[in-house]
Amino acid sequence: MNKSERATVAHFILLGFPGPWKMQITLFSVIFLVYMLTLTGNLAIICAVWWDHRLHTPMYILLANFSFLEIWYVTCTVPNMLVNFLWETKTISFSGCFTQFYFFFSLGTTECFFLCIMAYDRYLAICRPLHYPSIMTGQLCGILVSLCWFIGFLAYSIPIFFISQLPFCGANIIDHFLCDVEPLMALSCDPTPIVGHVFHSMSCFIIILTILYILGSYTLVLRAVLQVPSSAGRQKAFSTCGSHLVVVSLFYGTIMVMYVNPTSDNSFAIHKIITLIYSVGTPVLNPFIYSLRNKDMKCALHHVICGMRIIHSS
Repeated sequence: MNKSERATVAHFILLGFPGPWKMQITLFSVIFLVYMLTLTGNLAIICAVWWDHRLHTPMYILLANFSFLEIWYVTCTVPNMLVNFLWETKTISFSGCFTQFYFFFSLGTTECFFLCIMAYDRYLAICRPLHYPSIMTGQLCGILVSLCWFIGFLAYSIPIFFISQLPFCGANIIDHFLCDVEPLMALSCDPTPIVGHVFHSMSCFIIILTILYILGSYTLVLRAVLQVPSSAGRQKAFSTCGSHLVVVSLFYGTIMVMYVNPTSDNSFAIHKIITLIYSVGTPVLNPFIYSLRNKDMKCALHHVICGMRIIHSS
């Protein structure tokens, strides 16, 4: 099939969550509320870290970058999904679909690397507290953050480009609410695209490598915490790392089901629910998990809110 024949697929149709109009309005209202909470909560964390000089430490700089990442992670999919709830056509252009596909996977990969760096930061703070200030400097923190963004956006650029060059034979209905790899590969005319296997292998490698690193880091942290003589010290260490482990469990538990386990032909409905959990549910929980379990963050958020009230009243 030549390029002119492939170019007939100018757009895709995202089925999303088909159902009666009342269900569409209900889903729109719920997802819109979750999206607003995600934006508000993560922006609050960014503002708190930016304005409170006591939080200008590697731990909170990483958290602010993570919140910034989560904002864009939901923004690359949710606005289009909200529009599709209210429109009958539910179309997305060919270029728009692959742009969303690229940003969705790049931001997700970046999140995996950020969770690794945050685990490394907690390992240094708990297992090597005396060396922590000299190792995790502002310069090293900046380098690690930059590497996360750079590698995250570089990793899938070539595979996604080659997937966009696959022949699509006219079928353009995607049984999903976003452009994901499995639904797109199902529409390709190529029965055994090598790029699909490469993409799956990359996903498995990145997910398994990062989760093993995170689990290894927290195994060492747990061993160090159990050796702390005072119960107060152990409780503080568990509280510091507990929020991170909750995020890791939610995020990795769902993406491993999606991209590591083999999928069946009849699992698209389950895929949509699982994707909704890690792409929309997890980002809205992060601000509450981090702010409610961290005294410094709660204090900084309180100062930000009070400062905004003073500015507004004046």
